[in-house]
Amino acid sequence: MPNVAVPLARIQRWVDNFAGRHGETRLAVDSGTLTGAAADGSSFIAALPFEKTYAGPAEVDAFVAASSAPREWGILLVRKGGFAIARMSGGEIVEHKIGRRHVQGKTKAGGWSQQRFARRRANQASAAYEAAAEHAARILHGLDGPLVTGGDHGGVDDVLSDRRLSSLRVSGPWLAVHDPNRAVLDQAIEDAQKVHIEVLNADG
Repeated sequence: MPNVAVPLARIQRWVDNFAGRHGETRLAVDSGTLTGAAADGSSFIAALPFEKTYAGPAEVDAFVAASSAPREWGILLVRKGGFAIARMSGGEIVEHKIGRRHVQGKTKAGGWSQQRFARRRANQASAAYEAAAEHAARILHGLDGPLVTGGDHGGVDDVLSDRRLSSLRVSGPWLAVHDPNRAVLDQAIEDAQKVHIEVLNADG
């Protein structure tokens, strides 16, 4: 049961290729998704990004149009070694900040030394999260669109626990990313806008 993420520009080609592999495909709208049922019994379920519900006609063009990014949205990526935050307008970055913080690596030493390193590492991570929260509060202030998150679950939760960010509406998909830099942020922005398609092959 493969699950694929497809850029908007390739949705029509993906559906055409699916029909080419599995036979004539009938499209339908079901539970807020676009579905396809092929002649060989295979099927797919395509879900809009940002957890949006689709209620349009059973047509690829209309589905793609509905998949466009919100007028306003944000992205927050947090790992122990750094963070990336962006305020978006459609597919364009309005404002962003990328920060890196040194966090002590793990040590194989035991006893008090190991505990001392663990405390230092925890303090460094906490400082990194506080810095991320400060920038997030500034960049995402007043954001009324969805916020896509990724990185370390614990780190994201720590940042979002800041009361200044309590009004933000977190939306899928969750993004698994490396330590954030500009290339990682750009890829995350692209991934956040992809359509997620679940394929159910007739042969299992």
